[in-house]
Amino acid sequence: MLFICSPNNPTGNVLTLEKIEFLIQNFDGIVVVDAAYSDFSAQNTLKWVGKYPNLVVMQTFSKAWGLAAIRLGMAFASTEIIGLMNKVKPPYNVNELTQQAALDALKNVEKMRKQVAELLQEREKLAAILRGLPVVEKVYPSDANFLFVKMTDGNAVYRYLLSRGIVTRNRSNVVLCENGVRITIGTPAENEVLIAALSDLENAI
Repeated sequence: MLFICSPNNPTGNVLTLEKIEFLIQNFDGIVVVDAAYSDFSAQNTLKWVGKYPNLVVMQTFSKAWGLAAIRLGMAFASTEIIGLMNKVKPPYNVNELTQQAALDALKNVEKMRKQVAELLQEREKLAAILRGLPVVEKVYPSDANFLFVKMTDGNAVYRYLLSRGIVTRNRSNVVLCENGVRITIGTPAENEVLIAALSDLENAI
């Protein structure tokens, strides 16, 4: 079984559709695409579910829908794979309150898409500003609701932002993510607070 996280966490980058399809076609087993952040990306692997019987695409209500508390994810796959999953899953594994919350959310698809569009605008705006800050070495391209940013000193930046009441994800000590900080895109006002704090940072560390 091969797992692909695209868009990836914590980097936000995607594996190209050409590469994903190549893996699906050539891997002798099940290919699982974790597409939790796909609502923030133009990438769509769901279109292949009916074409490739070895493909499973996973999504969630936790990200674009903002419903992490209901703990509901979905798997899209061939009838054969879904049949096998149904044989081993616990009975009544999704409670009625969670089901109702999901159904209510699906009545507001356009609202979700509008919020995502606004977030994507903020993502590009924030990325452009971050690239001009002295404490930032690199802002990586993102297809998610966050930016992965290489700082001059990731640990120091994380601690300073935390002291200012701003919570980020410190990935500085993760292999290949040295000095990396993952910043979730906030509201315009929240992003302004972040920029102000980072602008003050050079004199604080």
